[in-house]
Amino acid sequence: MLVTEQVQTLLTRERGLLADLQAFLSAQGAPDEAVAGTRQALANLDESFLLVVVGEFNAGKSSFVNALLGEAVLPEGVTPTTDRIYVLIHGVRGQPEATADPFVVRLRLPLTALDGVALVDTPGTNAIIRQHQALTEGFLPRADLLLFLTSADRPFTESERLFLSLAARWGRSVVMVVNKADLLETPAQREEVRSFVEAGARAELNLTPPVYLVSARGEQRGGDAGFRELRAALQARLGEVERTRLKLGSPLSAAAELLAGEERRASASRETLKADLDTLSSLEAQRLRHGETMQGELDGQLNRVGRLLGEFEARADKFIDGALRFGNIRQLINPRSVETHFREQAVGDLPQAIERQFATMIDRFVEANLHFWEDVQAFLIRRQPNQEIARTRFSYDRHALIEGIAGSASRHIAEVTESQLTRQLAADTEEAMKGVVGLGAGGVGVGVIGAVLGATLAADFTFIFSGLALGSLGLLILPAKRLQALRQLRLKVAELRTSLESIVRREYEREQERADARLRDAMSPFTRFIEGEQERLKGAGEQAASLRAELDGLKAQVAALGQAQPR
Repeated sequence: MLVTEQVQTLLTRERGLLADLQAFLSAQGAPDEAVAGTRQALANLDESFLLVVVGEFNAGKSSFVNALLGEAVLPEGVTPTTDRIYVLIHGVRGQPEATADPFVVRLRLPLTALDGVALVDTPGTNAIIRQHQALTEGFLPRADLLLFLTSADRPFTESERLFLSLAARWGRSVVMVVNKADLLETPAQREEVRSFVEAGARAELNLTPPVYLVSARGEQRGGDAGFRELRAALQARLGEVERTRLKLGSPLSAAAELLAGEERRASASRETLKADLDTLSSLEAQRLRHGETMQGELDGQLNRVGRLLGEFEARADKFIDGALRFGNIRQLINPRSVETHFREQAVGDLPQAIERQFATMIDRFVEANLHFWEDVQAFLIRRQPNQEIARTRFSYDRHALIEGIAGSASRHIAEVTESQLTRQLAADTEEAMKGVVGLGAGGVGVGVIGAVLGATLAADFTFIFSGLALGSLGLLILPAKRLQALRQLRLKVAELRTSLESIVRREYEREQERADARLRDAMSPFTRFIEGEQERLKGAGEQAASLRAELDGLKAQVAALGQAQPR
């Protein structure tokens, strides 16, 4: 490479740019191959000029290389004979040399055509042997100039079109070569193939590369006019100035694609974060709907408790009306007997029924909250990010946070909520009934509710029968006692109903607040992640713009190399 002071300055700036790009991609958590691409671009500056021959395996690449060099240095055949990348360089002939890449082999040949140039023969671009295609595509970013070989008997196939599209993305300079041109019998056929290949290449490269029709077999058998034309063109392209321009421009084109890839990933990340914010808003709406659903469920459960108390009130009313009569005076002076009958006829299974209703309420609350969390998790997991950000640190961090959101909270709800809510409801119920019926302290647990109700309802509602003595009863005493008992019955039932409803609603609200807090706690790392990533992407956009400006400036100066300066 011609190293003038101007070129040396460009080299220094280019190395600095590529190092900055590598640091930038690494800091942004780009895929490993993108970071490795910047390292390779830096290394390319110190390599020989790489003239890379690509094409389908049956396009006659090895025959073409042998004809171009004027010596049979590569094996030829009708099957994919090349399963390695051969780098042919000038030097004393020797055995094939291994390189750091197990699929790349170096051959030294004492040929003047290789002076200052490394000629690279690649496996096929078509996918008959997929490893071959991967090798060729992987070597593409290193090429300084591509000789793209197609065959006259099947010019510009679909796999060739796709490969040219990839070459365009990497900004490679391309020379189109149609081999086996001896199969075309008339000038019209040759012109038809040339036009077809030009049109196909123009569609993929957005420019019209030179197209040369050659016959490797004809060159090996005595000479081919197409080969002579191609050699002359290559000698012009590989002159010192042009070769320097291509050598400096190749890493810059690779850098442009690597930077564009990060810009695409950043754009996809922004779209993903915007969708994630919409998801958080949707989850908040789901939480509000869930709260409304739980309130509706609670109203239904409390209505069932209310019906149980209403049925008890009707039974107690009937018992009082039948018990406080003159015909029952002997039984009325025996409070123990009255209490026993009151338990049997009025209280009945009310304690057990309310206890079952409380247990059902707790089960429904826990089940509904657990289902809500499962829906949250499923909703988040369905939010698949753009494939552009696959295998980036952004993608890995985001996925880990999403998976962790529901896991700990679901376990907490399943393992803690039920026991906490059970204990709190039972304790508050017992405490409230102490105030309503004057009960002493007892144990805590849902099971105690039945015992509390069973012991206290009978004790509280039979006090109105106590103190009755046969001698103290007059004709009006029992009707008055009956009315007093009915009034107190309704009062006590109303107090019990109000107290139980207040307890349940308060505990539901408290537990729902705790569940909401758990949701916020679980979501907060994800929310912080979104905020942090938005800030990172803002700074990354500014860095990318700065790198892009430096890159475009360097490309313009490299393109101007060797041109006459205006006076």
